[in-house]
Amino acid sequence: MENPGKLIWQIACDESGIDGAPYYGFGTLWMKWQRRGDFSKLVADLRAKHQYFDEIKWQKAHSKRYQSFYIELIDLFFKREWLAFHCIIIRKSDVDKSYHDGDYDLARRKHFNMLLQVKIKNVIKAHKGRECQFRVVVDPIASRYKKADEASHIIVNNQVKQSTEHHEAIDNYLTKDSKDSVQIQLSDLLLGAVMSAWQKKATSEGKVLIQRAIANYLGWNDLEADTAPAERKFNIWYFYEPKLGPRTAETRKVRLLYPLPNR
Repeated sequence: MENPGKLIWQIACDESGIDGAPYYGFGTLWMKWQRRGDFSKLVADLRAKHQYFDEIKWQKAHSKRYQSFYIELIDLFFKREWLAFHCIIIRKSDVDKSYHDGDYDLARRKHFNMLLQVKIKNVIKAHKGRECQFRVVVDPIASRYKKADEASHIIVNNQVKQSTEHHEAIDNYLTKDSKDSVQIQLSDLLLGAVMSAWQKKATSEGKVLIQRAIANYLGWNDLEADTAPAERKFNIWYFYEPKLGPRTAETRKVRLLYPLPNR
């Protein structure tokens, strides 16, 4: 049988909620490795159109002057079937520190690794019989452990190997300042919009408009819910500890304004 070729993904990661907020979370922007140039060109053209050359960032999304840039960027994301965003949200008060040596820092790193390894294994399962490889680029992880990125690379690869035939699924794991990665910047924007909705923090008109725009593409009225685990385009995973009682987050069905093709 002819070898259909290797599938390579780029995963751009960011985090939110390290400032003592009720929730913390991690976001990942996914694309095929070969699409990196296409993505950079699309964003560069959009920047030129709106004369926006600052870093793309949720904290900067309040500006009325550049509202149209951010709204068009969201549209760009949802119109391209080869772009996807998956995030995990954890309520800090739900974290049982006894599982993490009494340490929130360790708990956060474990939750980030869990997001990566679960999503990577899902992709491998969805493309059974194909060789899959993953390349991770991450904004510096906020941790007192100086080698958090190196540890994450090793741990996630080992976790994936335990349940798949893929050895060294992540072949490249790079820590990079978000200023130098437009992929991380979009991950920051999408994660910031979701997290601010859950934190109930978005107050500026510009940020509320972005949240409403994202929700509209999902067929929702707001972003204060999570999605089914199998949701491919825009996936919100609310993680909780079952022993703390019933799950309180609402899980909503996604009805994409631009539906993905059947897989």
